Amino acid sequence: MQSFPLSQVKIGDGPFKNAQQTDLKYILALEPDRLLAPFLREAGIEPRAKLYGNWENTGLDGHIGGHYLSALSLMYAATGDGEMQKRLNYMIDWLETCQKKSGNGYVGGIPGSKALWEDIANGKINAESFALNKKWVPWYNIHKLYAGLADAYLLTGNQKAKTVLINLSDWCLNLTSKLSDEQIQTMLRSEHGGMNEVFADVALITGDKKYLELARKFSHQTILQPLLQNKDALTGLHANTQIPKVIGFMRVAELEGDKEWANAANFFWETVVQNRTISIGGNSVREHFNPVNNFMPMLESKEGPETCNTYNMLKLSKRLFLSNPQAKYLDYYERAMYNHILSSQHPEKGGFVYFTPIRPQHYRVYSKVDDSFWCCVGSGLENHGKYGELIYAHTDKDLFVNLYMASELNWKERGIKLIQKTEFPFKETSEIKVQLKGTKTFALNLRYPSWVKNGGMKLRINNKPVTYQRDESGYIAIKRSWKNGDVVSVTLPMETKAEPLPDNSPWVSFVHGPVVLAAVTGDANMPGLIADGTRMGHIANGPLYSLEDAPTILSAQNKFKPSLERVPGKPLAFRASNLIYQEKYKNLELVPFFQVHDARYMLYWPVNTAEKIKASQELLRQQETMKLSLEAATIDQVAPGEQQPESDHNFQSEKSENGVFKDRHWRHAQGWFSYDLKNPDKAARKLRITYYGGDNGRNFDIYMNDFLLQTVKLDGAGGDKFIDVDYTLPQELVNKFSGKPLKVKFVAHPGSIAGGVYYVRLLK
Repeated sequence: MQSFPLSQVKIGDGPFKNAQQTDLKYILALEPDRLLAPFLREAGIEPRAKLYGNWENTGLDGHIGGHYLSALSLMYAATGDGEMQKRLNYMIDWLETCQKKSGNGYVGGIPGSKALWEDIANGKINAESFALNKKWVPWYNIHKLYAGLADAYLLTGNQKAKTVLINLSDWCLNLTSKLSDEQIQTMLRSEHGGMNEVFADVALITGDKKYLELARKFSHQTILQPLLQNKDALTGLHANTQIPKVIGFMRVAELEGDKEWANAANFFWETVVQNRTISIGGNSVREHFNPVNNFMPMLESKEGPETCNTYNMLKLSKRLFLSNPQAKYLDYYERAMYNHILSSQHPEKGGFVYFTPIRPQHYRVYSKVDDSFWCCVGSGLENHGKYGELIYAHTDKDLFVNLYMASELNWKERGIKLIQKTEFPFKETSEIKVQLKGTKTFALNLRYPSWVKNGGMKLRINNKPVTYQRDESGYIAIKRSWKNGDVVSVTLPMETKAEPLPDNSPWVSFVHGPVVLAAVTGDANMPGLIADGTRMGHIANGPLYSLEDAPTILSAQNKFKPSLERVPGKPLAFRASNLIYQEKYKNLELVPFFQVHDARYMLYWPVNTAEKIKASQELLRQQETMKLSLEAATIDQVAPGEQQPESDHNFQSEKSENGVFKDRHWRHAQGWFSYDLKNPDKAARKLRITYYGGDNGRNFDIYMNDFLLQTVKLDGAGGDKFIDVDYTLPQELVNKFSGKPLKVKFVAHPGSIAGGVYYVRLLK
């Protein structure tokens, strides 16, 4: 099975075409010279423009430049826009210049990269989950460049990109040539993107197996081994760190025919999609995989599924489908594309979303062109240029229609064109017209979506009804001698279902066909809706609305077919007034989530019976009063051991480790670790630290801006539970550092351990 080049598929009018064009404008608003600045600086060349800010000048310098290469390549292939090609060639020319200046094949924007890579080559490796030799995930960073160069060659045929890519791959071969497998695996503890995938791609491009060997070396065994045994050991892991590794496992498996690695990749996909994915196709809370039996952390958090995760899950789904063409991969692909990817870009302003909270009545934040350079901006630039990548696929002879989307396919090699006219999902039909010279015999395989009930899909050819059989892979094969002008008409009846979370808790999302429905509940109190350049500008930090006040669905079960009322004159708009308990919410309209922007919304709804609802709301009120009052009293907070919270707070350490215990992240150190806590309004009065009560024999000091705040002796007296301890900040400390960051530092006594620390809060 092969996908078609983007250049052979054109998107027709509709929400995906609009998203594509909006993305194109965002791409044009970025300045190539500013994105190139980190690469020129590291090569010893005077940058032609000032670096961008945000993540682009705080340690992850250059990562957006790599994504930009991919975005330009995808958009040029999809649209033929000449400016995309012009910018791509300009970027590649300068990267080649930087590579030649370095003299050893290296090119990259990582600050201080020369000294970093010298240490790595000499075996000096200090790997944290999100740092390598105290640099912010350098392999993750440079992977974006590798991937961008590969895309520039594979999608547009840019020969110079191929040369730079191979030289950069040879640089890595030389860099790691003296490292043992054990040293490389130690290094891979640090997030490294899909380095194994890109080396597999280079092996395919060059035909040289040495790159495939390098791909295997860059495959993280800590993640691979449980998957080979069909074990889900993902809870607590940083989600998007793992998904690219698995794409790489699958890529290696494809090129070497390794069924075990392919099975490992498929097992990962199955457990993530079936057990860890919510209705929109996303996963994770605060970027980490939550326990499969408890989605409450996701419901409570303002940091819901991350867009990058779904970007990578779609890449994995594509690889699995092409290897084993089963409709289930496309069922997930379709759901995630409509509801997470399409919704993650502002339809007018073009900003991209990092977190999509599912907390009732919360909202999303959108990036701003000159200020926001998060990972999800990079993947967002790519997402909306490649909607045509899997609408169709083919074998040597036969065609597959995977998605019902307005589009045109030109299969040049076979002289076959398809024109698909549809307003799906706003209408339940699609018309596929065949254009060719003479007649051709082939099978046209139509995907039978999982959301269409058995026997519900209707087919007509040239307006005559067709009987069909659905095969085991989930497709309907129509094999005949096709002639020019033949028209296949497809009817896809959609039903509305209440879909519970994977943990089967009393919360539901309403799904109509493949489209998730959501309701706007207001547009007040949304500070930071359009992000600024601050370190945590990607998080919707506005007030949390109490779960007690969330619109509640009256039902005795969480799996049911809801009777929604159509809103006259509005396609795909519904009311659930007969299901909603509170009078004030009965007129809420449910519409496709991808149409909901600049608003607070309901995506998941609590479900309860009329008899129990008041008692449940009272319990929620008590719990929420405590949580929201704590949130209101919190000036700043850190979740130790989690990537973004630590990166956002200038995490520093020596001889430190992190992990997960009882589904909670921790950090401790034989040396020390520290965070910078923000105190902009000079209101800090207490430091609250969460410990595990059973930790024993751990002695350490807590410093605040080098002031000894407390000597701590953990003796296990707290028992088998987590405990919060408050430390009052001395007035002299508060006065001296009013309005400035407060550095909290945990320092182990000789022969002891500092921590484990499970949470840090700075309180008013």
